[in-house]
Parts: sequence; C-alpha cells; structure tokens
Amino acid sequence: MKYRGYTARIDYDSTENLFAGEIVGLSEKLTFHGAGVDELRADFEFAVDHYLASCAAMGVVPEKQASGKLLIRIPPEIHAAATIAAAAQGQSLNQWIMDALASATQRQ
Repeated sequence: MKYRGYTARIDYDSTENLFAGEIVGLSEKLTFHGAGVDELRADFEFAVDHYLASCAAMGVVPEKQASGKLLIRIPPEIHAAATIAAAAQGQSLNQWIMDALASATQRQ
C-alpha cells in the first residue's frame, strides 16, 4: 500500500481478526490497522498525514536517514559473477551494484 510516497507493509492478524500495517522507512515505528481494505487505507492515510504534520511542527525529518554505505555478505560465486558482469560493462563493481539497486527499486 502506498500513499504520498510512503510504503506500508501489511499483515493479517488472525488473533485480532484485522489487517495490521507498518509504514516502512520512517525514523519512528508507525503502525495502523483496519478490519477491511477501506478501513485499512483510511487509517494508513490518517497515520501518514498525522505523522507528517507532527514532524513539521517539531522540525523533524520524517524519513530514516541512510549513510550511503552498504555492507552485504554474499556467496563468493555471486561476488565473482557480479565482478565479471561489471567489468564486461566497463563499470566498477560499486557502480554496477548501484545501478542494479536503482533499477530494482524503481520497479516498485
């Protein structure tokens, strides 16, 4: 579910018999819920709007800040294959991975 550029992860809580969501990428944990899709969407939109208004009033950046550094652990054979693929395209491994991540996140 998306609203105003924010993305939510939705799960079904069978003990409460409702959908529960969490808005990802924020500096604070923000959750919402609803018994059906319409109620869930309305609570999601309310949560985003209320959070953004609170952040603006307090002068706080709503999104979790990232450093720009990423350490990943992958199998050596994938590392080797990525290095070869990057070299074949005339790119550094860093640039090749950055392009792959940018492409993957733009598809959402």
